[in-house]
Amino acid sequence: MSRIKNAFANNNKAFIAFLTAGDPSIDKTEEFIYKLIEGGADLIEIGIPFSDPIAEGAVIQSANIRSLSGGTRIKNVFELVERVRKNTQIPLVFLTYINTVFKYGTEEFFRKCSETGIDGIIIPDLPFEEKGEIKESANKYGVDIISLIAPTSENRIKLIAQESEGFVYVVSSMGVTGMRSEIKTDLESITESVRKYTDNPIAIGFGINSPEQAEKYSKIADGVIVGSAIVKIIEQHGEDSGEYLKEYANKMKSAMI
Repeated sequence: MSRIKNAFANNNKAFIAFLTAGDPSIDKTEEFIYKLIEGGADLIEIGIPFSDPIAEGAVIQSANIRSLSGGTRIKNVFELVERVRKNTQIPLVFLTYINTVFKYGTEEFFRKCSETGIDGIIIPDLPFEEKGEIKESANKYGVDIISLIAPTSENRIKLIAQESEGFVYVVSSMGVTGMRSEIKTDLESITESVRKYTDNPIAIGFGINSPEQAEKYSKIADGVIVGSAIVKIIEQHGEDSGEYLKEYANKMKSAMI
């Protein structure tokens, strides 16, 4: 069983935690990953900092700017993953943008992912119809391309779900990432539709930030993804965020049990 599938095994409701590599530093990102795992995270999503993260709201955009301003480069992110993988078998997934992959070199990028221990990749600006541009290299090196299904994907759910890898990322709301007090999308109908066409686990992301939301949506899906709320903690507490992240992860994970 792959590490990603293992995170959802035995009906475990997976808490997926996102943070931006290099915010506030690469060394602190490594520490924060371990703290999130201690708090109960089942899968870590690592954002590769990018100058134009079009799917991200203000909180994560600011994290990207802080990381890049601090000198974080993709070389540092791969080194981070390599160190983390020596200490844990938790699944690790990159969130990045397609220009980063192309600029690094598609074949070399996925070879490096395999060498360092990355299990999957999420590319928000890669249309499903164009994923063939990276699929051969990703498959060659055993890296799952995580498909996103948005509220506007109704006519393509079957196609996207049937070809999904790892898990299916269901986007809760239109727009960019960010904490939301209310999510109005009929996520139950979307997840029911997805389940008709794939046995892969389903995780809901975009906007989830409270234990109440984690409880609600983990009943519908197999996991929840939290990004902006975690990045906000790091923004507020900087290098001292570790224990706050552990406590937050514990609250979110406990709500899903």
